[in-house]
Amino acid sequence: MSEPVTATDPVLFALVAPHVALVTLNRPEKRNAINPATATAMEAIVRRIEGDPEIRVVILASGDDRVFCAGADLSAIAAGKALGIDTANGGFAGFVYAQRTKPWIAAVEGLALAGGCEICLACDMIVASENARFGLPEVTRGLMAGAGGLHRLPSAMPLNIAKEIVLVGEQFDAALAHRYGLVNRLVPPGEALAVAKHLAETIAANAPLAVQYSLSAIRASAGQSDGGARAVVAERFATLRRSEDYAEGPQAFVEKRAPVWKGR
Repeated sequence: MSEPVTATDPVLFALVAPHVALVTLNRPEKRNAINPATATAMEAIVRRIEGDPEIRVVILASGDDRVFCAGADLSAIAAGKALGIDTANGGFAGFVYAQRTKPWIAAVEGLALAGGCEICLACDMIVASENARFGLPEVTRGLMAGAGGLHRLPSAMPLNIAKEIVLVGEQFDAALAHRYGLVNRLVPPGEALAVAKHLAETIAANAPLAVQYSLSAIRASAGQSDGGARAVVAERFATLRRSEDYAEGPQAFVEKRAPVWKGR
């Protein structure tokens, strides 16, 4: 059994609606920079969520509306703890390469820079307020965006725009991110979490296995040929057909009632 979280933990977990979890980065004094304790906590929370069939959608947010995440904690790196900000199963922050079957929505207020931007890119959707700013400034420090930024940003935005963002290293605003498709919903300041919650509740009302297999197919088929993508979808669809929920949806429609999803 996992240990209960407290208000002083670097990452907080809560259930905020039926089948919806909220994960909150909680190091405001360090601008939510990722240290080993944060990475370990994130990995444990991801594992907890994956193991709980009642959780269908997850929102990732910050407890500080000035900053989502400033990336790696440089003080931890300077203290020789650089390896601790990556975990064996999750990669950077215990999250960016974690195996996740459920949709994660980043609710972004303020700055999401370097590894913080890469955490957003590892989510499935982004809701950002108009005051949010993103950036991969690693090249300005002689580094590379090695936590997914270099291959995920070009998948989320036009290639040449992504090249410019990476090679210039400057921050860009949420309006540009929304214009090029990186951000799903652009909202007034202070409303990112509320809009992300509404989006999460809408998704959570759908058949959970259909959502998870659809998401898995989207991820696995990205960049493949049409034939390869069709094979990926067909494999997931064959598994879904064997579920109780696959029969429940049409039956509920015929009986003119709301479906009762069991997630099996």
